Amino acid sequence: MAKISGKSRRRTTQACHRMAHHVNLHCNLFHRVSFLGRFIWDRIFLCSLGRPTPAPYLRLPLRSPPSTATLHGGSSLHGHPITTPCDSDSDLVNLKISLLGDCHIGKTSFVIKYVGDEQEKRSLQMKGLNLMDKTLSVQGARISFSIWDVAGDTGSLHQIPMACKDSVAILVMFDLTNRCTLNSVVGWYSKARKWNQTAIPILIGTKFDDFVRLPPDVQWTIVTQARAYARAMKATLFFSSATHNINVNKIFKFIMAKLFNLPWKVERNLTLGEPTIDF
Repeated sequence: MAKISGKSRRRTTQACHRMAHHVNLHCNLFHRVSFLGRFIWDRIFLCSLGRPTPAPYLRLPLRSPPSTATLHGGSSLHGHPITTPCDSDSDLVNLKISLLGDCHIGKTSFVIKYVGDEQEKRSLQMKGLNLMDKTLSVQGARISFSIWDVAGDTGSLHQIPMACKDSVAILVMFDLTNRCTLNSVVGWYSKARKWNQTAIPILIGTKFDDFVRLPPDVQWTIVTQARAYARAMKATLFFSSATHNINVNKIFKFIMAKLFNLPWKVERNLTLGEPTIDF
């Protein structure tokens, strides 16, 4: 019986060794497969995130100062003259700007006031979309604004993706004398953000020259509501007038200063009866 018991113990020990060997093989295989699975999943996840969006513009591409004429009124950006460019082979910095808002609120008048009547004659018009350009020089660098003005009717909504993609700034506009157009700005902003999450948001109230004729309590209500919407949109708020050129040029200076980190700052103005600037 002792011999039989010893053989049984040896067979049992050998079986245990074989079993342990198989378990180790399975464990090693499991760890390799798990590592490979995690590696593949990590690569898929990283690819799905895409490349991080770089900062749009940090430095102006400086060149030798061209022979230029200063804009009417001696416009300047923190002491640096903004000038109209002469012909040159130097590269342009192209900045696309999107304009959104309801019909008949003064978007087109706002753009024409900025680009000038001659540029307006050369504008490109499509169904529901109007394109105008303005080129100027800042600190020796040539800047070209391409302004995409989307019509405010429902038949033009299909132009929003093309107008907003690759824009550096989105200007959402409303008529200061028409609260219905103010109530629409959140919807326009949401539509724009579907196609562009990085552009600088700016909320603009037009027709300030008519707005100041309203009763003070009505003005206060509109200012309060506009400031609330601007905070919700994380946008800078400007009240403007194309008729009297109030804050029109200043808005585009603000965009350039924001994009290029230029030493020019806009001052907040919350005085009732004056063109509001809030941020």
